[in-house]
Amino acid sequence: MTVLIFFLVIFLIIGVFFNGLGTVGLMRFPDVYTRLHATTKCTTFGSIFTSFAVIIYGFYFWKVSGDSKYGVMALHSLVALACLVITNATGSHAIARAAYRSGVMPRKAVIDELKEAKLDE
Repeated sequence: MTVLIFFLVIFLIIGVFFNGLGTVGLMRFPDVYTRLHATTKCTTFGSIFTSFAVIIYGFYFWKVSGDSKYGVMALHSLVALACLVITNATGSHAIARAAYRSGVMPRKAVIDELKEAKLDE
């Protein structure tokens, strides 16, 4: 039991730490692209670890108590984790593409390799 609590606490600390880094990156970075990068990477990683903590907690207490509500909670967290991993990357790509197409340029971009492709459309 103490090893389980140790892993749960470690996973939750890692998850909260990376989610906090994502919010700091959102407030501190200068443009939409760097903010998007910070929030997507950090919150995905942080949410993976917090979801792992819930999954481990649910499966453990399902095994110990035999109550199916813990198993359902763990399975729902597993499905939510899969959806989050897929949609977070897809959503950030769509936001970055929309920002680029609307004319928002990075602050310190030296070469715009997509400029010719944008003019050809």
